[in-house]
Amino acid sequence: MTKIDIFSGFLGAGKTTLIQKLMKEAYQGEKLVLIENEFGEIGIDGGFLQEAGIEITEMNSGCICCSLVGDFGKALEKVLEQYHPDRILIEPSGVGKLSDVIAAVADLQLDDVKLNSFTTVADASKCKIYAKNFGEFYNNQIENAACIVLSRSQNVSEEKLAAAIKLIREKNPEATIVATPWDQLSGRQLLDAMEKKDSLASIMEELHTHHEHEHHHHHEHDENCTCGCHDHDHEHEHHHDHEHEHHHDHEHHHDHGPDCTCGCHDHHHHHADEVFMSWGKETARKYTAQQLEEILAALDTNEFGTILRAKGMVAGESGEWIFFDYVPAEHNVRKGSAQVIGRLCVIGADLKEEALMKLFGLEDE
Repeated sequence: MTKIDIFSGFLGAGKTTLIQKLMKEAYQGEKLVLIENEFGEIGIDGGFLQEAGIEITEMNSGCICCSLVGDFGKALEKVLEQYHPDRILIEPSGVGKLSDVIAAVADLQLDDVKLNSFTTVADASKCKIYAKNFGEFYNNQIENAACIVLSRSQNVSEEKLAAAIKLIREKNPEATIVATPWDQLSGRQLLDAMEKKDSLASIMEELHTHHEHEHHHHHEHDENCTCGCHDHDHEHEHHHDHEHEHHHDHEHHHDHGPDCTCGCHDHHHHHADEVFMSWGKETARKYTAQQLEEILAALDTNEFGTILRAKGMVAGESGEWIFFDYVPAEHNVRKGSAQVIGRLCVIGADLKEEALMKLFGLEDE
């Protein structure tokens, strides 16, 4: 099976730089072929990539999405026949439409070939001006990507980065966005983001699965109880003994009195997906550990709904990354490794989303 990865991006966005990083850190041991398609007569980057041991097929007389669809098909078939690569990287012209490139590959209906990823590299400092001046081409690249990798994010202010992410989200609500500077990330992390293995959706799904597993298999009160008593997080590394003691205590002595807010008695005839709500956000906003401690403590007040579980990874103000986990009456804040973008996930009942946005300082995003 040959995987095909398509790298789109406007002129000068940094496609080749991203490919170079992936070659060094994520594609090792794979037989790669790069198909470039420059706009104009001369392909610029072929020399460098050839030196790295990558087979190059350059098509300089036009772009994949128009006059070269036929030739592109022949080139792709020739590459598959001659090299039998593990992966083909396609780097279209910076002014090509990503949707046309995807269609050109899909229309070939080749056997044993998988369209693996559609990635767009976007310059964080130029998103607004390019969207305004080159809307048709630029927006197409944003709208059709499964992953959008922001370049030069370290060169813009936090406000400008948030504005770029907001603009991208309006055009593509589903794509994974990489907002963290590349030098803080491994090639493997970038590839996982491209392949949607590292996305808000996948993290929310994992959180739901974990919560429902605990909810259905370890609860003594009632099979439909939503109090989250047993939502024990096995990922906490720093206080297992305390955590075990807390949950053991909580499981056997939880008081279901008249003021109980856990919801045990309210939803006996509903499925889990009717009872639980989930809220998730991606953000490049930076936090301090103290801010997160205060935010998580506030979740215990019931002002934001009945919060059963929260988890997140966000950038810290001093360049570090901060991870947090929350279950009722207990939370953990710790240092972690850099992520492609900050993420916040909350599960509960009757969640007040606007209030949560304000609590996390995201009301303007």
